[in-house]
Amino acid sequence: MIEVACAVIVRDDGKVLVTQRSAEMKLPLKMEFPGGKIEPGETARDCIIREVFEELGVAIIPVSQLAINEHQYADFSIRLIPFVCRITSGTVVLKEHAAYSWLQTNELIDLDWAAADIPVVRNYLSSIK
Repeated sequence: MIEVACAVIVRDDGKVLVTQRSAEMKLPLKMEFPGGKIEPGETARDCIIREVFEELGVAIIPVSQLAINEHQYADFSIRLIPFVCRITSGTVVLKEHAAYSWLQTNELIDLDWAAADIPVVRNYLSSIK
């Protein structure tokens, strides 16, 4: 089981950052919330701060945690730990992903998500109603 933290990054206007995996990554061109593997001895919170800075060049602060989701893909399983976050400094610069967008919450559900992220989307949408 791979432990991964991900960030649902929200702006003051309510738009949410989504990223598209590159063609070279596992699950190519699927949409996801940015994040990555938790390193040994690292907390999920510390991981998401590090990963978002490494992948997107922005500093974030986690403001809450959503429900953890475990998902079994064909060749690996993932334990996804999502955090709702805010950017505290920086401008998004893609270092690994193919694209990113800031979307209204009503646009999120129709995207071609990586399967493990779908429950995260639903949990986030439920949490803001």
